[in-house]
Amino acid sequence: MPLDLTAVPSTDPIRAYRYRDGLYAADFITTAVVHLDFFTWLHANPSTKDGIAAHFGFTERPLDVLLTLCAANGFVENREGTYHATPTAVEHLTSDSPWNLKPYYASLKDRPIVKDYLQVLKTDKPANWGGDKAALDWHKAMETDEFSRSFTAAMDCRGIYLAQAMAKKVDLTGRKRLLDIGGGSGIYACSFCAHHPHLQATVLDQAPVDRIAQRCIDERGFHDRVSVATGNMFKDALPADCDVHLFSNVLHDWGTTEVKELLAISYKALPAGGLLIIHDAFINADKTGPLPVAEYSSLLMHSTQGKCYSVQEYADLCSEAGFKPGAYLDTAADRGFMIATK
Repeated sequence: MPLDLTAVPSTDPIRAYRYRDGLYAADFITTAVVHLDFFTWLHANPSTKDGIAAHFGFTERPLDVLLTLCAANGFVENREGTYHATPTAVEHLTSDSPWNLKPYYASLKDRPIVKDYLQVLKTDKPANWGGDKAALDWHKAMETDEFSRSFTAAMDCRGIYLAQAMAKKVDLTGRKRLLDIGGGSGIYACSFCAHHPHLQATVLDQAPVDRIAQRCIDERGFHDRVSVATGNMFKDALPADCDVHLFSNVLHDWGTTEVKELLAISYKALPAGGLLIIHDAFINADKTGPLPVAEYSSLLMHSTQGKCYSVQEYADLCSEAGFKPGAYLDTAADRGFMIATK
């Protein structure tokens, strides 16, 4: 029986989401405390981001994620571009304090993720960076029914909750067709159609995900309203008949260069007045939190080329692509969406 994509759970799953999303954050703090003695140095040497990068040999993206995580925890503060250790960090995370917790963290120093972060900070390469061989292995696995259904279930169990929380808040009055770019199983496209009866949708993804998406759409009973287009979002022309573009949990997997490219591709394909929706976990404009998103960003930074971008970063990137940034709204489980128009 097809899922009811308008049904909502009777309880709040926020704690379950936060355990998973924040899984690597403690390892990242351990790296800073034990391997780098980061807070001892920062207390003695308040520095700009460039100064910190130069001293430790850090690259920009992982350093940005580290500073955001530390700020969200109340361990550092940014005073007009210069970062300082807070009184909490000075008292509990610096080597010459009688309340220093570095020895307490030291027992965790050999955890694999802790060591991974040392490399990611200096190379900016995801810890699971595997090159073409890994990509080919993943594609081959996706051709098997067992793996593809497992992969789809991972997307759907999150999407069935998050998608409709967003769909209920987006005004699509007068809009005709939504393009779900990198849409995976199509759960977001189907949820939007469930909540907006006038809407049609297309899911864009590459093989073999396209075949999985079509099967899932058919099983949900949306075959007459949601179609599948096969293509690489970076290389292939986007369908030209869509007046709404959705990037849901896509941009956070990519670095700034790739995000700029994707937004430019979207802008080119949308008609005048077209709507862009970015659904993601957003860091606040001054990069002091929220803490659960800063923790999630640590996981993304470890395993992908991306991170959680701030509301201001997305607004600036949209403006650079030619869009007019619009409102940001919270939805569920520390997620939200931003709209922009062409």
